[in-house]
Amino acid sequence: MRRSLRAGLATLGVALLAGALSLVASSPAHAATATFTKVSSWGTGYEGKFTVTNNTSSTITSWNVQFDLPSGTTMGVFWDAAVTTSGQHVTATNVGWNGTLGPGASTSFGFNAAGSGNPANCTVNGASCGGGTPPSSSPPPAGVPGKPGNPSVTSATNSSISLSWGASTGTVTGYRVYEGSTVRATVTGTSATHSGLGTCTAHTYTVKAYNNSGESVASNAVTGTTTGCPTSNFKGAAPYYYVGWGNPPAPATVMSATGIKWFTMAFILSGGGCTPAWDGSRPLTGGADQSTINAIRAAGGEIVPSIGGWSGNKLGPNCSSAAALAGAYQQVINAYNLKAIDVDIENTDEFENEVVQDRILGALKIVKQNNPGIKTIITFGTTTTGPSWWGTRLINQAAALGANIDIFTIMPFDFGGGANMYQNTVNAAVGLRNALKTAFGWNDATANAHLGISGMNGLSDQQELTSTATWTQIKDWANANAIARLSFWSVNRDRGCAGGGVQSACSGIAQPDWEFTRITAGFTR
Repeated sequence: MRRSLRAGLATLGVALLAGALSLVASSPAHAATATFTKVSSWGTGYEGKFTVTNNTSSTITSWNVQFDLPSGTTMGVFWDAAVTTSGQHVTATNVGWNGTLGPGASTSFGFNAAGSGNPANCTVNGASCGGGTPPSSSPPPAGVPGKPGNPSVTSATNSSISLSWGASTGTVTGYRVYEGSTVRATVTGTSATHSGLGTCTAHTYTVKAYNNSGESVASNAVTGTTTGCPTSNFKGAAPYYYVGWGNPPAPATVMSATGIKWFTMAFILSGGGCTPAWDGSRPLTGGADQSTINAIRAAGGEIVPSIGGWSGNKLGPNCSSAAALAGAYQQVINAYNLKAIDVDIENTDEFENEVVQDRILGALKIVKQNNPGIKTIITFGTTTTGPSWWGTRLINQAAALGANIDIFTIMPFDFGGGANMYQNTVNAAVGLRNALKTAFGWNDATANAHLGISGMNGLSDQQELTSTATWTQIKDWANANAIARLSFWSVNRDRGCAGGGVQSACSGIAQPDWEFTRITAGFTR
């Protein structure tokens, strides 16, 4: 479960170092050691890697590596660890899947740095990275509070961002909210507001608890954005439309007949390596897909691209890092001046792959930082009672990494839904709501405002039947609960063919043409 970053280094003219720089001369019998290697270097920065090794005969279940970067060197993109910074001090912890190390086992995490300075004062699990006594600067003195719980953004205005977080263990005098190395608020409770900010600006925070003995380690980071951004005007009623399949109808005809304004356009895949292309083969611009988008916009509509899907060669596994993947997403955003993007994460190559899950979340975090007004959506499968283990992990990682995802959308079909697709869809949505509440500390209303449903009209691949009456019930539930998105697969299939089975160009049931789209247009978000 390890990877290393090579994105864009060749084009920067990187010369790999002849020898590795190591902070560890030997591996004494200590619980863990951490070896730093400067993998490659270029004019303005370098790629670094820490290898954490368990040198004992017992299993360790987590690790925490801390170090200082010298003045003039700053942390950039990182991978395979959860990283927070406080000034020049960096804390890297395992991300779940790489925390448990058996005797003699090792794992690694990496990062890009701007500047040339090497890490110093390195500790792993509170002791020296070389296995001896920790530097005088760490670990914290005995008696300091524990690490605060994950912070979350509870509200934002044009000039302020409000946060809350979980209480620390131990004796706590108060909490300091940091933006980088600057204290933005000092409070005695577990919430704070940072005011006096500019409109549509992103800010990343960590929280530390303190008492007379000292200050805790930093919490995980969270990013918030003030309001006042150019509005995306994203319309949550956006059924899927697929140019490369299922006798696609003229979008203007569907829009005129139903009142729908937005479509989710499928699918952006890898056109080779980390280069985006429609279906992996059609050009990003100048082809049939752009002509369709132009027609939708000419009729007063808008689109959100769906990146990924069940099949095909996808960007997530092909891009070597979160930064590279964010660059691919940015190409799509720039090509169409987009207001929203949807990443449809499925199958074992993306959804059931921890490295790629984290890479996608990291990429979306970068996209949101670089495009504060854009809506980011992630779409994934579900069980009849809510997210699977993989879905729950995805949500928890989004919270831990501060990915700032706007909408988490489940696909309640092909999930053994049986006869009662309405109730099982609602049960799955409630399960998603509860998972969001647990991960982010949201209440019901806030979780609903980040929740989406993407169904399948007519017959699903597993012969589950969603009739127009059932879809109306689901739409009514979505409106009553003020969720963020309602979609279905697909407009291409939104035509009647009773007894026709599962087809690409019709729903397999008796229905008026475009009836599911018309119902979806009644979703009010």
